[in-house]
Amino acid sequence: MTATGARFITLEGVDGSGKSTQAQRMKEALEAEGRSVVLTREPGGSVGAEEIRRLVLEGDPERWSAETEILLFTAARRDHLERTIEPALAAGQIVICDRFVDSTRVYQGLTRGDLRGVIDDLHRMMIGREADLTLLFDMDPKLGLARAKARQTVEERFEDMGLEMQIRMRAGFLELAAQAPERFAVIDAGRAVEAVASDVLAAVKAAL
Repeated sequence: MTATGARFITLEGVDGSGKSTQAQRMKEALEAEGRSVVLTREPGGSVGAEEIRRLVLEGDPERWSAETEILLFTAARRDHLERTIEPALAAGQIVICDRFVDSTRVYQGLTRGDLRGVIDDLHRMMIGREADLTLLFDMDPKLGLARAKARQTVEERFEDMGLEMQIRMRAGFLELAAQAPERFAVIDAGRAVEAVASDVLAAVKAAL
């Protein structure tokens, strides 16, 4: 159940596209207007899901098959939904989530085999919720990958799959946006942080 005033906003895009920075800025801007906001992320966002996050984002790129990853991500998403997303929406809060099912649709569903149907079936059975608004941070994958690698964290399993993977992911995200224009707002993320933040806030206010 979603309470009046609640909204579920997701952020998507290639690695290094600035989602996390913009999610925090969005949260602060909405809270300054007196709105109650929950900022969360995937994989993660709950204790159990954060444990699965370490399994899927760290280690060798060939650690898991795409099929195994789909099951792991769906398990993490279900726990996240039960323990964080649904309670916040029921309380009338705005939930901002850094990645959601669209990332699984692209990372596992389009770029490493034709598994989109499997993901959509699992999503309908186990999750059953789409975002009210999805902000797609679009940028040159080469620039995004350079930014992501510069962070030098242990969570670089997908970045380590290389530039060609990032190029396919960008195309996959743009395809999803074209399929669901009523849900997606495509943001040019290759600009200055302030310019991106301005477009983000405009898109969010239109949805609210």
